[in-house]
Parts: sequence; C-alpha cells; structure tokens
Amino acid sequence: MATLTIRNLDEQLKGRLRVRAATRGRSMEEEARQILRAVLNESETASTNLAESIRRRFAKLGDVKLPIAAREPTRYFGMPEDIRAKRPRASPRAGASKSSRRR
Repeated sequence: MATLTIRNLDEQLKGRLRVRAATRGRSMEEEARQILRAVLNESETASTNLAESIRRRFAKLGDVKLPIAAREPTRYFGMPEDIRAKRPRASPRAGASKSSRRR
C-alpha cells in the first residue's frame, strides 16, 4: 500500500473531515480514502459539454419528433402592391438647393 501525506491542509477543512468521519464511524484516514475512492471511481469520460449532459439526462425519456413548420420569408424584397399604391410619391422641393435638403 502507498502512503500519502497532505501538507498545508486548511484547519477548517481538517475539522470538516474530522466531523464527517465521526458521523460515519470512521477514522479521518479512512474517510479521506473513501472520499478519494468515490471521486476517482466516477466515470472518467464525464463530459463537460452542457448539451451532452442534457442529452444524457433526458435520453431515458425517449426521442420526441416535432413537425417542422413551414417558414415564410422574414423580409419582402419589394413592396406589396397594396402598400405601394397607398404610398405618396416623394418629390424634391422645387427650387431647394442641395445643402437645404440635407438638413
């Protein structure tokens, strides 16, 4: 068996380890071994990708097939005829110079 020494352990952290070990009826050394074992035995291929985590969580519920709705263009490249007919024609003021039209 290997030996592990942990230096510069925060007193508060050591106290929490002592309390946790006492509530479980273990020594601090055994509790530290159990914590390390539990953490290191977790799946090492655990993804940090959020989308992958969500997919795994909901995979057991099954796949949902949603119909894709027909889409319409978001912009008209020309004016519809009914709007074009109602729109007054813009004409430059007679006799106005270019500088006065820019204001």
